Formats: sequence, C-alpha cells, structure tokens
Amino acid sequence: MDDTDDGVDADATIRPYDSGDATELWTLKRGFETGLGAGTGGSEKAATYEAKLTDEYRRRWLAWVDRCVDERASTVTVAETDDGAGDESDPGTSDLAGYVFVLPESLSFVWDAAVLNEVYVRPEYRGTGVADDLMAAALSTARDQDLPLDRMVLDVDRANDRAQAFYDRYGFEHWGEMVARDL
Repeated sequence: MDDTDDGVDADATIRPYDSGDATELWTLKRGFETGLGAGTGGSEKAATYEAKLTDEYRRRWLAWVDRCVDERASTVTVAETDDGAGDESDPGTSDLAGYVFVLPESLSFVWDAAVLNEVYVRPEYRGTGVADDLMAAALSTARDQDLPLDRMVLDVDRANDRAQAFYDRYGFEHWGEMVARDL
C-alpha cells in the first residue's frame, strides 16, 4: 500500500478493471513494485523489486489478473480520472489514478481470510480520497466472499509509516509476522 487520504475529493470513478486497462494497470503495478523498495529497505531491496519487472513477468502477471477477474470482476478495481492526465502517445501516463487487488475467494484458504494483495495510488492522487474509495471497494469485495474467517489480511512493511497509518485508520491490527527466505 502506498497512500493516505486527507479528505479532498479527486473526482475519480471507481470501477472494475477490464482488459482494455492492461497497459495503464501495468504502469500502476510498476509504481507499486518500485515503491516497495523505496525508503523501506535500501538500494538492495529496491533493485530486487525493479529487476523482476521483465516483459515475461508483465505477461504472466496480467494473465493472472485476467484469471482472477474472470472469477470475480471486482477482485481488481481501478480509480479512473477524467483529468486528461493520460496521454496515449506516452505509455508512462495514465487516466487510472490507482487500483486495488483483492485475491479471489478461491484463494481465501491461503490465509483463511480475504487477502488485500495490492493497493496503489499514483503520487499526484495521494491525499485526495482515492485510496479511501479503493479501500471501500476492497472491503465490499471481501464482505461478499464466503471466508473461513471474517477478516481481511495484507502484508505491509513495518517501516512504511504512511501505509501503516492508512491501515490503522481502517482498523487493521498486526496479526502474526511474515518471514521470508531465498529459494
């Protein structure tokens, strides 16, 4: 997660992702991934996340998004603006201000709960209400799932104070600790 809101409205439309959004969604995903290493793990962590963003990873990730969306359209929800920021001649710009990705119900047994996989808002839309709108959509999607436990879980870096504050505002509490190792 990489956002907080201060109540200012960005006038974004919250809607399910569709495959026509793939290029713009990938631009947001790159921002999400490269932001994970920024400020919370040094240059090695940032380089690790940047290195995985290959063309093959893009292809596989977007195919996975399509499979999840085929299962339930609201698993990936986007915030679309009409401010003209997206420039079709520049693939680095987007009319999508952000997205949220809740894993489909079929994967709920991974954590015995709904899983908030990713939420990202472009820097220029942070503090505008977009993250709140996306979180509302994510919670709605999760509440509609038949879950082993009525809860939503997510992975957040403890060093990401901005994300921690956002999730705290929504009542998220630490529930265990994730550890990892190289394979």
